[in-house]
Amino acid sequence: MSMTPLELGRKAAQEEIAAGGSRFVRACLRQPVDRTPVWFLRQAGRYMPEYMAVRKHHSLLEICRNPEVASEVTITAAEHLGVDAAIIFADLLLPFTPMGLDFEFVNGEGPVVHAPIRTLEQVQALRTDRAEELSYVARAIEKVAAHFSAPREDGDQLGIIGFIGAPFTLASYMIEGASSRNYIETKKLMYSNGAAWQLLMQKLISVLVEYAQQQVEAGADVIQIFDSWAGALSVSDYRQFVLPITKELVQRVQALGVPVIYFGVDTASLLKTMRETGADVLGLDWRVPLDEGWKLAGSGCAVQGNLDPIALFAPEALLKQRVKEVLDAAGNRNGHIFNLGHGIVPGTPVENVINVARWVREMSAR
Repeated sequence: MSMTPLELGRKAAQEEIAAGGSRFVRACLRQPVDRTPVWFLRQAGRYMPEYMAVRKHHSLLEICRNPEVASEVTITAAEHLGVDAAIIFADLLLPFTPMGLDFEFVNGEGPVVHAPIRTLEQVQALRTDRAEELSYVARAIEKVAAHFSAPREDGDQLGIIGFIGAPFTLASYMIEGASSRNYIETKKLMYSNGAAWQLLMQKLISVLVEYAQQQVEAGADVIQIFDSWAGALSVSDYRQFVLPITKELVQRVQALGVPVIYFGVDTASLLKTMRETGADVLGLDWRVPLDEGWKLAGSGCAVQGNLDPIALFAPEALLKQRVKEVLDAAGNRNGHIFNLGHGIVPGTPVENVINVARWVREMSAR
């Protein structure tokens, strides 16, 4: 089947990116690499003494909104762990504030929105004209990109990852007011108030595209879209209420000239449908064997993952075996990025994370 002009343009852009890109970026585009690139979800976090030292003086939101501190935390983690990409330290919910929705982090509860969005009138009141207020994230990315501008000892460039939340996941926080187990209020609005749901999706995507553009212009090589709670949806609901808007978001971010990673938790049942978003990479959580997940995602897609983050607490011999199992399942195929199946949790031994990065480098060398 012949390619459309849009597909040809996309292919040419990918080839140009891959030609000058890092090992990490080439893997995102399923280009040959000398070894499997590795980075970790939540690699800068509460398991690292350096991060906890910063937290003694700054709240999470203060770190996110201070480019100096956010870039320092990002750089420190990437250098300490010896990974192939640095993901900017930020939070999914940052766009809420310029949209006019206040939130805070409550100890033991996580993010809390005190005035959840439940009506069409509340959706109509959300702002979409103040995304420039998020530029502090772009300024942090500029600092990280400048720090890692020179090639490393192995000649490779460290990849810089920006990220945004996906419309469904951000909407679920807006509507529930906090994390949820059953997403009752979200699904009620989704099912019964189509006008409010569609307007909310469009307002979110308007802000998210501008936010992603800021990050790309600042130096992000890749944008990861987190759809953390998409696994709460049936295939039918995902296809009807979420896929169209997510596909639009992916395409508009790709049009900025960067590959897109799309990741959700507990999404094995959705992988075939998530592939229809057109994302360059699908993140796999740890519940599905990597080779099975890749088969569901399709051979035309790269994959990221998918060690169980709690395996990082295992004895060295077992942890090394689990790393090897993930790499064996990938089979040295082009398009695998080693990662966890979700984020590093507090209390994780730092030396185990460093060892995993080192083992991936050693085991996957072509």
